[in-house]
Order: sequence, then C-alpha cells, then structure tokens
Amino acid sequence: MLRRLFTAALATSAVALSATAAAQTKWDLPAAYPATNFHSVNLTQFAADVDRLSGGKLKITVHANASLFKAPEIKRAVQGGQAQAGEILLVNFQNEWQPFGADGLPFLADSYDEGMKLYRAQKPLLDKKLAEQGMMLLYSVAWPPQGIYSKKPLNSAADLKGIKWRAYSPSTSRIAELVGAQPVTVQAAELSQALATGVVESTMTSGATGVDSKLFEHLKFYYDVQAWLPKNAVIANRKAFEALDKATQDAVMKAAADAEARGWTESRKVNTSTLEVLKANGMTVTPPSAALKADLKKVGDTMVKEWLDKAGAEGKAIVDAYSRP
Repeated sequence: MLRRLFTAALATSAVALSATAAAQTKWDLPAAYPATNFHSVNLTQFAADVDRLSGGKLKITVHANASLFKAPEIKRAVQGGQAQAGEILLVNFQNEWQPFGADGLPFLADSYDEGMKLYRAQKPLLDKKLAEQGMMLLYSVAWPPQGIYSKKPLNSAADLKGIKWRAYSPSTSRIAELVGAQPVTVQAAELSQALATGVVESTMTSGATGVDSKLFEHLKFYYDVQAWLPKNAVIANRKAFEALDKATQDAVMKAAADAEARGWTESRKVNTSTLEVLKANGMTVTPPSAALKADLKKVGDTMVKEWLDKAGAEGKAIVDAYSRP
C-alpha cells in the first residue's frame, strides 16, 4: 500500500513539474556590450521585470559582451529565430536600409530632447521595416552624445581648418572634409600614441569614450556639441512573441516601456558623470559657441541632404516628421 501511495505521489509530482515546464518559456537575448555597460545593466533589469510581471512564465537570459553572437550577427540571429530577442546598434545596419542610420546624422538632433523627438519620427518606419523582416521593436535607448576634443580653443569652424582630425568612420571623415580639417584614420588602440606624437590634434567622440581613453592626458578642450545620439534597439522575433499568451505579451511590453524610460534617464546620468571626470582631470568642458554651433549645423544640413539622396521617400518622411513643431 505504501509503495503504491509513494508511486502515485511521484507520478503526481512529475505531472505537476511537467505542467510547470510546459508553461514556462525561455528566451535568449544576445548583446554586444560588457555586462557593466549601462545598456547591459538595463537589459538585465528588463529580463528581471519580465520574469516578475509574467509570474515566471517567461525567462530571458541576457548574453552580454558578444558571448552568444557578435554585434553584426545579432540582428540576423533574431530574424532567423536562433535567438528570440537581441540588442543592436541601429546605425550599424544603415547600409542595409538607410533609415536605420537616421540617428547617426551629425547635428540633426543635438540634444537628448531632440534625440527623443527624432526617435519618435523614426519609430513608425522602424516598426514597419522590422515587421516586414519578421521582427518587432521592444524598446530603444540612446548612447551619450558626441562632442569635439581639441588641443586648441575652437570658436568657429574656421579654427578647424588644417587641424589633424582623427577619422574613424565615413561620417567623421566627411565632417573633416566639410570643415577643411585634415582627416587621419587612427584606430582606437593607436589613439593615445597618435595624440602623444602629434599625428592627431582633434577627434570627435563621447564623454564616456574620452574617459575610457584618457583623452585628457593629451587634449585640453571638450566641446559638448552633442553631434548625434546613436541608439541601441532591443528587438524580438515576432513569431516568438506571438507564441506567448496575452498576459505574458503584456508583461514584455510593460517591462520594455519601463526599460526605455529608465535607459534614457541613465544615459543622461552617464553623460553627466563622464563630463565631470573630464573636468576633474583638468579638461575645459564647454558648450560650443554660437558661431561654432551654427557652422556645424551647416555641415549637418549638407550631410542630411546627402543621406536623403540615398534614403529617398522614407528618409524624407523621417526628417519631415522630425522638423515639425
């Protein structure tokens, strides 16, 4: 009798465990940045919120630091269902579809508020394109903005003429051409040596990168021009999302909305804290003069026109929506 009762109890437990396992869904979410990066910390909180809000029905494992897929591979992995969700840097995919690079246009959106306005203009097209590709946007968060580092004071774009400008992308090379600077291609690993030997006298990057690379050891001025605020986007495979029950879908979207708001707030904090570190290390950190800002805006206008030639009607729709009051 005891043996039969024990066997029955085991069978009941097995059925209960099987039901629990069947009710629980597991997602993988690859990301390209270290676990300590503010984007990755936000992703981890997002996963925890989904777990809590779904009552444990959906478990998301965040694979930071390109441990599951490298940055260029993540979008395709999500699209193909190898991963149910993932985080990508949108501008990395501009060659595939020009509007992915809208937030990489210099001096179009030059503050967090303008960056959010551009995001709202860009989002309907992002949603449509990702849907066509079998995916969906969960949320998006901006990186800290780009500024100009220089050995000498910059009062206008004329002060950049002839200056040895570190170029690390087509956009930064084009900016150099338009202001009359001398573009020099230098990789990040070689930047300190290039600065120390005078190969480079100026560069454009964020306050965060300035701290990481200790640019204050070689350059004296940082102009917070907030040239552009590129965004990371967290995307999901649409079939994987639609396979969830309605309550779990709602949990994902609620957690995503919270992560987006939290991420933008944290980005602002990271920007502020890194600029304080630059100041503490003797660097002059200042907004651009009215003349420099106006000159850079003209450069941006030229580059936007060039981008619009490639982006066509979709690009025009984004810029028109962004430009409306």
